[in-house]
Amino acid sequence: MFPKSGGVYVYLKEAYGDLAGFLYGWVILLVVNTGALAALGAGLTKYLTYFLPLDETARIITAIVVVAGLTAINMLGVQGSQRFANLFTGLKLLAIAGIIIAGIFWGKVDTSGMTFALQDHTPVNLGSALLLALIGVLWSTGGWHHASYLSGEAIDAPRTVPRAMMLGALIVTITYVLTNFAYMRLLPLEAIAGSETVAGEAVETLLPFGGKLVAAAIAISIFGTIGIYTMSAPRIYFAMAQDGVFFRGLAKVHPRFKTPANAMIVQAAWAIVLLLFWGTFQNLITYVTFMDIAFMALAGASVFVLRRKQPQTERPYRVWAYPVVPAIFVLISVAFVINTLIEQPSQAWAGLILTAVGVGVFQLFRRDGSVGG
Repeated sequence: MFPKSGGVYVYLKEAYGDLAGFLYGWVILLVVNTGALAALGAGLTKYLTYFLPLDETARIITAIVVVAGLTAINMLGVQGSQRFANLFTGLKLLAIAGIIIAGIFWGKVDTSGMTFALQDHTPVNLGSALLLALIGVLWSTGGWHHASYLSGEAIDAPRTVPRAMMLGALIVTITYVLTNFAYMRLLPLEAIAGSETVAGEAVETLLPFGGKLVAAAIAISIFGTIGIYTMSAPRIYFAMAQDGVFFRGLAKVHPRFKTPANAMIVQAAWAIVLLLFWGTFQNLITYVTFMDIAFMALAGASVFVLRRKQPQTERPYRVWAYPVVPAIFVLISVAFVINTLIEQPSQAWAGLILTAVGVGVFQLFRRDGSVGG
């Protein structure tokens, strides 16, 4: 319906106005992308503990050095970025494929009738527990909508972009389920629940050196992903700033290296702040996923809003089983957001407070014409 670059930002702006578009960029910068970058740094150091004796402080320092270092390298101008991305993504997929094959064919844990009992017999609200467990699931499967950011450059976007998103979501879901099944074939549920490096520990049950082999592959993959993030994500803020709906300073290009240096520096600096403030991988992904899904709920609801607001606009793609499918998506997303606010309030409120600050910033900058319009 809107075959132009920007994806979710475009849909929110069309449905709800400039403020919603600005807040999405604000949250992408201060929560989602920078939080993901910090979480990747924290995740990388977990797997480095297979090779180096890193305590908590050393892990945070290492993550900061990696984020800052890769940002500095990418500011100098990166040639062959697609090959860089393909190489590290390929290593990750090879590691995942190896885990799946090992678990399915050589796993020894019987998964039939598998149950998991709480040792202290604590009563559990099943619905709340499932929604809380979605934090890790949604973090792992996130990014399915990123193809929409490139709609303005895609050939026959109304046809190819929905296909790309649906195919990507399907592949990632199947891979995610198979990987977790492999873990369950290699490790008891209690071991999975208590592990921070489950992939390495799972393969270690088969090969004495398997844990280090997988840890190395995943660490290299995460390192590559951080490199890709420090290079690609700033382009979102850069594009929005060029459109006049975000801070103009982020649209500045380095005079020598021709990279969006300001956007890259701001992103890295805030990711480092988040690493120092939250520290742990779980805290960071909760902070990221809560706000990401809150805006995904708004984006899903825009399907209904735009039916009323722009009834005459051509709709090349029709949502299957409308209004049931988008309603299910919105309801589950809203339930997840509310449950996270109740069960993990510190990370959730941090995101909400930053969003509220964004409203004030939008009004302040709009007065002098620096943003919005």
